[in-house]
Order: sequence, then C-alpha cells, then structure tokens
Amino acid sequence: MVRILSAALCLCACWSGLAQGGEPIDDLLAHIRAVEKEGKGNVAAAQAWQRLVQRGPGALLPVLSALDDANPTARNWLRSAVEAIADETLRAKKTLPQKQLEAFVLDKRHAGHSRRLAYEWLVRIDPTTPARLLPGMLDDPGQELRRDAVAVVLERAKKHFDSDDKAGAAAHYQQALKHARDRDQLKLIAGQLKKLGVDVDLTARFGFITRWMLVGPFDNVKGVGFQNVYPPEKAVDLTAKYTSKDGKEIRWLEHVTNEPFGMVDLNKTIGHLKGAVGYGYTVVESKEERPVEIRAGSNNAVRIFLNGKEVFFREEYHHGMDMDQHVGKGVLKSGKNEILIKVCQNEQTEDWAQLWSFQLRVCDNIGGAVPVRVATLTSKE
Repeated sequence: MVRILSAALCLCACWSGLAQGGEPIDDLLAHIRAVEKEGKGNVAAAQAWQRLVQRGPGALLPVLSALDDANPTARNWLRSAVEAIADETLRAKKTLPQKQLEAFVLDKRHAGHSRRLAYEWLVRIDPTTPARLLPGMLDDPGQELRRDAVAVVLERAKKHFDSDDKAGAAAHYQQALKHARDRDQLKLIAGQLKKLGVDVDLTARFGFITRWMLVGPFDNVKGVGFQNVYPPEKAVDLTAKYTSKDGKEIRWLEHVTNEPFGMVDLNKTIGHLKGAVGYGYTVVESKEERPVEIRAGSNNAVRIFLNGKEVFFREEYHHGMDMDQHVGKGVLKSGKNEILIKVCQNEQTEDWAQLWSFQLRVCDNIGGAVPVRVATLTSKE
C-alpha cells in the first residue's frame, strides 16, 4: 500500500496543474482496474490515481463501486484512493456524502469489502452508525459486516454471562451461533455454550465431510503423481481393483473420521508412505442447484474435482495447513454430486514433512455450510 501511494504521489508535480474536470471518472477508474501483478500498468494507474484523488468527494462513490469486482492489485489502488479522498476532505473541513455512503453500505448488491470500507468512513463521521445499522446486518451477505453484527451480540452475551444470567447468556450465544461464519467467533460461541451445558457440533456447523471412500497409494515418486491421471480421475468405480505404487492390489475402503473439523489422516488409513498419491471420494445430495465453494485444508499438493470437473489445484508441499486454505468454486446440481480430492505426498524425510492428510467442506461464499446430505457409499455398491 505504501509503495502504491508513493508511486502515485511522486507524480503529483506532473499533474498538479490539471483542471478538476477533464477525463471522465470512468476512464480514470479503467486505468486503475487494468493494473496487474508485477507492476504491469502501474504508470498509467499512478497517473489516473492522482487525477482521481483530485476530484475530491464527488469521486468517492464511483471508486467504491469500482472496488466491487476489481482484481486484488487494483483493489489496493482503489482502496488507497478512497482513503486519500476521504482524509483530504475531512482535513479541509469539508463534508463527506453521508447519505450516499449509508445508501451504499445498505445496498447488498455491492461487494462486502466495498461496503465495509464505506461503513468505516461512515462511522468516522457518524458515531451512531454501529447502533443504527449493525442490528440489521446479522444475515448480511458480506462476511465483513456480518462479523461486526455478530460481535455486538457476543458483547451482550458476555454481559449476561458475567452477571451470571445463564438463560440470557445462552439465548444471546445461540443467536450469535445462528449467524456467525468466522472460525474464531464460532469457536468462542461453542466454548461459552459448553460452559452453559449446550454442546455444539462445529464439524457439522462448518459443513465438513466426515464420510469418505479412500484409495491409494498410487505413485508420486519424483512428483510424477500430481500430473499423472490415475483411474479415479477418469471415473470412480467403487468396485474396481487397482494396482498400487508397490504393485499390490488395492481397493476403495470406507472411512468415517471422528477427528475435529473432519480431518482425514492418510498415514493412518492408507499407510505411512512417501512419494504417494491418495484419493478421497464422496457424494453429496442437494435439493436444489446452487453455487458453492469446496474448501479444503491440506499440507500436501491437492487437486479437487466436483462432478468430474477440476475446481482447484495446487502443487506445493508442506507449506503449512489451515482451514479453508484451498478454495474451489462450482455449482451443485439438484440431486447427487460427486466430490473427489487427490492428495499427493512427496519424499521429504524431515519431521515436519510427515503429514499426509486433508479436510474438506462444502459451503457458501461466506463460509456457511450448505444443506446437503452425504450419501452412504460402500465398495459393494
């Protein structure tokens, strides 16, 4: 961000003589939105940024709107333009367009990150904003504003909890549980409810898949397995027999994990092996067609397929593991949907390179579990 601002401000002398009018705002925004990684388009973007900021508060709403679907690099430029315009407006003791900002925040057609930025500046100029707006944002489609709304409920729950009002605390924590999507908030809620005698199944709440059919090991010596297309990627036949990397006969095996957050340990289920590929397969049933995100966590190289179409891949090993670090986007059909994950283990022997595992969940774009039923499959079908 600092580099972006510096690059833009260094051109101040060149453009300070330009009139406030001139090039249409949409054209200036187009230059910024065209910027790409590794500096491509930076010069034109910096020039446009400077002229855009000179337009003052009148450019604020167009810039916020442009943030909606901007690429990550352009988003940084646009965000800094919003901040520069708003800062300079307030420094000059002028007013920001409060009504328009609030209308923007309340317009759910805009992206969550854009609305959140507008909300932050609205709070700056009107401290009553959180009390007025957040109560109506518990079901907000933007994760950023929903989180703040849930935080308000959690504050109320804590007050009840601290005053030993167990019924009041439980009611507020249950309300927060219904709307929360972020892991830290959900873990806090589950922990507090447990103290109040209420158990929460976070694995189910997040939508983690716990029933799988597994098969392996296939060959990944020298990394060949990530690119090799083994039979499960062509078509899944749960009655099929395959030849393993060691020449042995292997078949699909059923596995139900009881590990937190649906963790599947392939070292325990397939074998503690190196240079190996394992597959996990499941079928989920949906009552309707709907867009979803297939989110996975794994310390290994992975490929993810939804109904035979690859929705994500990453060939990198032992880069750390975190929930939702891999995100594939697709569409669930009405009825049965096949999910296949390919997990490749390399040949590193260090202690920290032994993990061969995965977790996977099916959710909406803000992390809420979608209503699906996991089919019961066996190799006898």
